[in-house]
Amino acid sequence: MGGVAEVKGGLPVRRVIMLGAPGSGKGTQALHLAESLAVPAISTGEMLREAVAAGSELGARVEGVMAAGALVADDLMGEVVASRLERDDVRAGFILDGYPRTTGQAETLDGILARAGVKIERVLLLEVPEAELIRRALGRGRADDREEVIRERLRVYREKTEPLISFYRERGLLATVDGYQPVATVTAALIAALGAD
Repeated sequence: MGGVAEVKGGLPVRRVIMLGAPGSGKGTQALHLAESLAVPAISTGEMLREAVAAGSELGARVEGVMAAGALVADDLMGEVVASRLERDDVRAGFILDGYPRTTGQAETLDGILARAGVKIERVLLLEVPEAELIRRALGRGRADDREEVIRERLRVYREKTEPLISFYRERGLLATVDGYQPVATVTAALIAALGAD
């Protein structure tokens, strides 16, 4: 991961984490931000699929866990993230979507980045009212998007992921954006939040 801290094309280096409940629009916004900043948007799912597709020993371990229908453990997920963040396309920065999900994962990420001599610069939290999150999820029409399933996902988010909000707020990295607005308005607000110190 040598040279990760370089500035590319005069743009400030950006290493950003997207936080938000399921249905908050963070995946969509990560893609918009990545395009604006000319850095890759990296989702947890994409990292896992790429690890499997690479056919490496790490990918084989990930595939075994996923085939069993189990969650990828923190230590294995940390290896997947470390492997992804060694690639050349992250030299100018990245937008992480879906990782970290817990404070333990956040500490693992700190260690991965510290070894490369870089750190997270901003954490963007998309806030959307719970009623709207449920409405959006039900509107997708997926087979597993029943209201009780959606409420359980939100409960798990509150329990496991919400502690990251105070974790990053205490470090002065958190910026909160109202995600209950038109997509373009939210994107503009996120870009403005990246420039705010």
